[in-house]
Amino acid sequence: MKYNSNIHHRRSIRLKGYDYSLAGLYFVTICVQNRECLFGKIVNGEMNLNEYGEIVERVWNELPQHYSNIQLGAFVVMPNHVHGIIVITDDVNDMAGVVGAGGLGGGGVFGGGFLNPPRPHPPL
Repeated sequence: MKYNSNIHHRRSIRLKGYDYSLAGLYFVTICVQNRECLFGKIVNGEMNLNEYGEIVERVWNELPQHYSNIQLGAFVVMPNHVHGIIVITDDVNDMAGVVGAGGLGGGGVFGGGFLNPPRPHPPL
């Protein structure tokens, strides 16, 4: 069943008042707009990444080079979303490139431009 806002009433599962920039392990899910299958296909039970899925995987693996206070845990690319574990540490020397200090949220590596250039849709 497709998402229908009249039937499905989504609510945030975030803890009210919790500071998500604090050190800890965070499970994240990032979905493609309109749940389009842009990252590849599952064939015989195995995910086959296309060029966009490979970009997502590469960008994920490069996150620690951009944010000095993170480590990466398990990660998987699915046809229309990704799941991953980000470990935010508190061993930072300055606030530049720090998750929770304006990082990873508004655009950044996953946002404006890098994964969102004008493009034709890959064949499905």
